[in-house]
Amino acid sequence: MNSKSKIYQKVWVVALPIVFQNVIDAAVNSADVLMLNYVGQSAISAVSLANSMVGILFMFLYGIGTGIAMLSAQYFGKGDLKTIEKVEGIGYKFALSVAALGAILCITIPKILMRIYTNDATLVEIGAKYLVLIAPGLIFWAVSAVYMSVLRCIGKVSTSTVLEAIALVCNVALNAVFIFGLFGAPKLGVIGVAIATTVSRFIQMVGCFFVSIVLKPGVRLTFSTMFKRYKNLEHDFFTMAMPAIGNDLAWSVAFSTYAAIIGRFGDDAVAAYSIVNTVRNLGCVLCYGIGSASGIIVGQILGEGDMSEGIEAGHICLRLAVVTGIIGGLIVLGLTPVALKLADLTPTALDYLKFMLLINTYYISGTSVNTCLIAGVFRAGGDSKFGFKCDLIDMWCYAVPLGLFAAFVLKLPVKWVYFLLCTDEFVKWPWVFKHFYSHKWAKNITREDVD
Repeated sequence: MNSKSKIYQKVWVVALPIVFQNVIDAAVNSADVLMLNYVGQSAISAVSLANSMVGILFMFLYGIGTGIAMLSAQYFGKGDLKTIEKVEGIGYKFALSVAALGAILCITIPKILMRIYTNDATLVEIGAKYLVLIAPGLIFWAVSAVYMSVLRCIGKVSTSTVLEAIALVCNVALNAVFIFGLFGAPKLGVIGVAIATTVSRFIQMVGCFFVSIVLKPGVRLTFSTMFKRYKNLEHDFFTMAMPAIGNDLAWSVAFSTYAAIIGRFGDDAVAAYSIVNTVRNLGCVLCYGIGSASGIIVGQILGEGDMSEGIEAGHICLRLAVVTGIIGGLIVLGLTPVALKLADLTPTALDYLKFMLLINTYYISGTSVNTCLIAGVFRAGGDSKFGFKCDLIDMWCYAVPLGLFAAFVLKLPVKWVYFLLCTDEFVKWPWVFKHFYSHKWAKNITREDVD
């Protein structure tokens, strides 16, 4: 087997379990929307807007996870598991602090958080109840997110996928119980969705402890390293991971702002936006799998000290991202008639939904390429600053101002505003491709003196 074939094999060995995880995740989200469909359009809209706030925390944890992956993948390539455990401790310092802050805000000021996205009193009331009950789950989620990121980097991708799958299956099962009042349980609607999410995240965290204690994968789930100082390693984490966290926050807050912009157009627009995001997630499962795998595989190869093979792996991942982007668009196209048939929406909302789905048949290609390069390949070599600058300028100097101007100054219709917001991925392509082909991102970032 030649070098290219080995790289393709490595990428797919890592990517396929992540794709499977993403499929389950997207399927559960779809099931949630379908079940909430029986509660009412307002329930779908309220949960969607509340999850826009939770999505900011998710992206923060994702940023921490990719920061951990930048260092852990390379140290695994070097064969240094003890240093990975130290990286895990640094990750917990950030993840648990942020999750605790998010939980406190959700419990103490849920209505204020909801009013960021909508001025509809009904949606604010429903969403506020959801945020209060989902708050404890944020802590459980933070613990699991850090450890599963480590597991993926040390070659235990399937273990991480099983943990996520268990949590998501529990989530959809409990949703059904609490939404429909199965087995004698009360019909709780949106409140039931929040309880199901929190319980499933607790089960996932327990599973992480089980893996650490019983299966002993090579790196423990331990909080002891949280309370120790590793000056050089913390410096590396700050200089490499913090821009990644900033990048993901800039991106997620911008998308949250998109939701707020769409939210001002009313319940019909919000309901359509909620469902299109669910379908889009189904279309992106392959794209996100390749993006995550590229960061791990390229990082491991660079950690071994082979720069030329690392660069070759980056080019292979880009080709796969282009293909999966096209496939993702076709998936959205194929799901469009299904979504339009199953969605119990007003005629106006259905019209919005049809248009938004059409936009996403090509928009996913932009997402696929940028996720692979910015969040995968570049970060594999410790280069997170480029992505941070790129997305900060693209989202906050172009897309968000454009959306606000189009919606509130020009007062354009919903469809035009959504179309303009969905140009963000393609505007940054010239700079992203230029940086990729410069190969400046290909570096070995491991060190001997981690303390």
